[in-house]
Amino acid sequence: MGSALEDLRGYLDFLEDRGELVRVAAEASPILEIPAVLRRAMSSGGPALLFERVRGYPGWRVVGNLFRSLEMVRDALGVDRLESIGERLVNMTARPPPIGVGEKLRALRGVGEMARYTPSLSKRAAFTENEVEANEEPLNRIPAFKTWPRDGGRYLTFPLVITRDPRLGVYNMGVYRVMLLDGKRAVVHWQIHKRGAQAYFDSEGRMPVAIAIGSDIGTMFTGVAPVPYPMDKYLFAGIVRGKGVRLYRLDNGLLVPANAEIVIEGYIRKGELAHEGPFGDHWGYYDKPVEKYPVMHVKRVYYRDDPIYYGSVVGLPPMEDAVIGKMVERIFLPIMRVILPEVVEVNFPVHGVFQGLMIVSIRKRYPGHAKKVMSALWGVGQTSLTKIIVVVDSDVDPHDINQVIWAVSSNVNPARDVIVLPDAHTDALDPAAKAPGYGAKLGIDATRKLPEENWGRPWPELVSEDPETRRVADRIFEEVLREWRSGTPAG
Repeated sequence: MGSALEDLRGYLDFLEDRGELVRVAAEASPILEIPAVLRRAMSSGGPALLFERVRGYPGWRVVGNLFRSLEMVRDALGVDRLESIGERLVNMTARPPPIGVGEKLRALRGVGEMARYTPSLSKRAAFTENEVEANEEPLNRIPAFKTWPRDGGRYLTFPLVITRDPRLGVYNMGVYRVMLLDGKRAVVHWQIHKRGAQAYFDSEGRMPVAIAIGSDIGTMFTGVAPVPYPMDKYLFAGIVRGKGVRLYRLDNGLLVPANAEIVIEGYIRKGELAHEGPFGDHWGYYDKPVEKYPVMHVKRVYYRDDPIYYGSVVGLPPMEDAVIGKMVERIFLPIMRVILPEVVEVNFPVHGVFQGLMIVSIRKRYPGHAKKVMSALWGVGQTSLTKIIVVVDSDVDPHDINQVIWAVSSNVNPARDVIVLPDAHTDALDPAAKAPGYGAKLGIDATRKLPEENWGRPWPELVSEDPETRRVADRIFEEVLREWRSGTPAG
């Protein structure tokens, strides 16, 4: 794990040691060409790619497909299960209060554990090796992608957009796409539901903003993670990494990851907006309509010697964001269970584009329980943007789509078990919504119904074998399999 969590270059060394990084010698352009190759790599289950000759940008390299599999990221983070990362946070907050002396001493050790995750200040940062002021139009030096032919311009597609809450002082670090207007101005696409947008609305006048590109894998994931407000994103990054993030203070006062490859320093004026888009997003469509978002004015750009630009690509799934979404699903499941203890398992299917469809299994205890869970999920955090929620019983595996289809087909009476919530908030990029961020929701209760939910009638008994028959049949079938396999020609 070690070097994989130091910076982007350490992670690339980790990938190369595993044979999961390919260096691309062919010259390629960040305008359409590199994104097209990255799409092919991701959709085929291919490796991470490091482009060593970038047309139009001598001295730069471009890397993509860094989140290529859950197993790879899990190993880089040094955990056996991604859920254990969420459990770190839960274990720090879900402890009984200490009473005796021994318990209080153990509680002090828990404080020390929290200290391990907290960020620290660094006086040096490698990205300060090169500094380009605004009058030199530094954004033109960055090999930002144009991913699709009709995109409105070149985009930073995995920028860690860093702001500080003007009321509480906590840091947010979000991955919001950024369209480059020219060499020193950009448009930040933070949707109204996001923490960055909240900081903007709470600010007055001029708000400092920074963008970091390329960091260690844990910090980069944190930029996407739906961390509950007002928890500081840098603290959460430390929990993901298992150790605190080292930060460097910019002239505009913001703290940024000291291990970044590129840092863009600037500000946003309240009320100054510009058209952003179109952009071919993760739903597989170009955004419509083109909307206005805040303009970022760049004061300067920093970057390391021999800089590496990291860009992700989106489009019809599965792309790199599919793995990131599954990381969110696994890491945040323990946190979800704190809010809803009845939740057993969840699945955001890759082709459901995460904000489109969620399947959740529960331990059902009372009438209306499934609809209670839907209502709770639609009212909290990132799941509030989910368009369709399907609830199944605890013995149905949400990850087995055939089991889910059986539950929906067998257990659902559309007149009783389907909820349509009209005129509700939704993902701002949802192409089916009536307006950006404003659409409708669908809930399907595919659980077995209690008599109170089934017009007073008990639910039919599910067929099952008796234990003795199961034992005998298993023994006979094992013999059948052995005989069949031994008689099957090799190959």
